[in-house]
Amino acid sequence: MMAARNTVTSFGWLTRALHWGTAALVLAAMPLGLWIARAEISLSDLWLFGLHKSLGISVLVLTALRILWHKRSPPPDPLPAGPLADRLSRLVHRLFYAGLILMPLSGWIASSATGLDTVVFNRVTLPRIAPVSETWENAGFALHGTLGLVLIGLVVLHVVGAVSRAVGARDRTLQRMIGGR
Repeated sequence: MMAARNTVTSFGWLTRALHWGTAALVLAAMPLGLWIARAEISLSDLWLFGLHKSLGISVLVLTALRILWHKRSPPPDPLPAGPLADRLSRLVHRLFYAGLILMPLSGWIASSATGLDTVVFNRVTLPRIAPVSETWENAGFALHGTLGLVLIGLVVLHVVGAVSRAVGARDRTLQRMIGGR
C-alpha cells in the first residue's frame, strides 16, 4: 500500500489526491465561470453561481490543506530539466499557488460586496469578507476575471510542461504525480 507521506523520491497518495482533486475542481470551475460571466442572469441559472462559488471555495480549502500538508510532508525535489525549464517550472508553481488562493478570495470578496451570501454546496453560509459596496464589487470581479485568465494561462503552461517532459524529455515527472514513484 502506498504511503500517505511523501519521500525524497516519491509523492505520497495524499499529495497526489490533493493535486488531482484541485485540478478537477479548477477544470470544472473555469468553464462554468466563463459561461456565467457571459450569461444573461435568470432565476433558473442562479444555482450555477452557487455551484461556481462552491467549487471555488473548495479549491481554496484544498490549496490551504496542500500547503499545510507540504509543511508536514515536503514533496520530493523536482526532476532536473535544465536551468531555464527548472526556473520556469518553479515560477509557474508559485504563480499557481498564488492564483489558487487569490482567485477564490477575489470571488468571495466580490460576492460579499454584492450583498449576496456565499453558500457552499447549499449547506454552509460563509461570512462576508468585504463591505457591501459597488466599488468593492467592481474591483473584486475585475480582479477575479483577470486572475481567471492568468490561471487559464498557467493551466496551459503546466499541462504543456508536463506533457513535454513525459513525451519529449521522457522523464518520470508525470509518472510520479500519477503513480507516486
